[in-house]
Amino acid sequence: MAQLISLGSLKAPTSAAKMRASLAKSGCASSSCGSSDGPADMSPEMWERVKDHPCYSEEAHHYFARMHVAVAPACNIQCNYCNRKYDCANESRPGVVSERLDPDQAVKKVIAVANEVPQLSVLGIAGPGDACYDWRKTKETFERVSKEIPDLKLCLSTNGLALPDYVDEIADMAIDHVTITINAIDPEIGAKIYPWVFYDHRRWTGVEASRILLERQMLGLEMLVARDILVKVNSVMIPGINDAHLIEVNKAVKEKGAFLHNIMPLISDPAHGTHFGLTGQRGPTPMEVKALQDKVEGGTKLMRHCRQCRADAVGILGEDRGQEFTMDQLPETVSYDPARREEYRSVVATVRGEHAATKEAAKADLAEVRDAPVLLVAVATRGGGRINLHFGHAQEFQVFEVSPGGVTFVGHRKVEQYCHGGHGEERAFDGIVETLQGVSTVLCAKIGEAPKDRLEKVGIKASDAHAFDWIEAGIAAWYAAEYGTQPAMLTA
Repeated sequence: MAQLISLGSLKAPTSAAKMRASLAKSGCASSSCGSSDGPADMSPEMWERVKDHPCYSEEAHHYFARMHVAVAPACNIQCNYCNRKYDCANESRPGVVSERLDPDQAVKKVIAVANEVPQLSVLGIAGPGDACYDWRKTKETFERVSKEIPDLKLCLSTNGLALPDYVDEIADMAIDHVTITINAIDPEIGAKIYPWVFYDHRRWTGVEASRILLERQMLGLEMLVARDILVKVNSVMIPGINDAHLIEVNKAVKEKGAFLHNIMPLISDPAHGTHFGLTGQRGPTPMEVKALQDKVEGGTKLMRHCRQCRADAVGILGEDRGQEFTMDQLPETVSYDPARREEYRSVVATVRGEHAATKEAAKADLAEVRDAPVLLVAVATRGGGRINLHFGHAQEFQVFEVSPGGVTFVGHRKVEQYCHGGHGEERAFDGIVETLQGVSTVLCAKIGEAPKDRLEKVGIKASDAHAFDWIEAGIAAWYAAEYGTQPAMLTA
């Protein structure tokens, strides 16, 4: 398994013992990223609802996969970060789908993925338009999949405009998790993000359009919370437009009962053809995102591990296997076999316990360090909570904040891969340095002397001394060696 376990490694039949060995080899475990709360921080009932959902539990995203089926192409609003040519997705860069599906195709695809990806725990519909506006297709897909695989969690994403019309049906169908994209609670600010909305059989523009959208979003949020449905609010951070305002958004959605708030950076590239991309609206830097997230700590819990998923995403967050499951690659007929998913869950339960103990030990060792600075550490990982990837092969770094108080996940930063065929790319290295702004140290499984020296020259240390350690244990060991007493080695 290459990532988490890489999902593809469980394609062949395997015993629980072999599966567990494979998990340990690749480092299947949690780092620290949904809500950072664990079973000790919430009621057993709430933990049971979120512990296997990779978006609602930061721990779960290392173990479990989600799947989005693109059955809802119609949309009822226009966003300035979305290009209609590429459809629209509430949780991703707008318009990223390879193929639209009808409910028949969606059911077939879900069964095929469940048979091949034992980590699958959640089925979501996030577009490529709006799941509520295209409700007939959304509802039919969920109803049919539930009959075939009743233990899959159902999750939908929506802009919220049509949401209040379907909350009762959502509750009746046991859709337990809903994401609403709310970018502003001030209609004047919203008008800079939404050119128009289509509501009550007509198109609305400007501030009035934004006001209608906001009222419907807040009504939908209240109705969902009243029915004990968990709500995650997504907000796109747009510098100069709503960045400072998102502090107020966070307060408002907390008051309404949202479970999580996910502040995502605007993806603004002219090549995508969006209004913001074509007019030069920039996206925020990683440090700007972190600074805003830090300001809203104490409000609604933050999701920091979002990868802004495609509307047809398949796999662990950060690893998209959707191209392996296009309709032309599926078998003629499929029937669901639950054995491997059941086996996988039993293995993960044991591994989770082992890693939780390791995290607590690392936290205790850090508490012995005195008067040390708060630092950011970037980790090259192929997943599974371990420092297990070569610096030159990384396409993203997970960033952690470390202090005597512990190790906390703060986000991920995507980069262009530096090493290709044994040779480093100058342009890629420069981009990595820019992306690692604010980071003091990089921990990886291996790094060559040349890139290590170059990082040192720009003030970033790099080390492969903790290769294949659990992330928290490796960071704790590095930090204590730098600023305190070396703790005992914390490896599995």
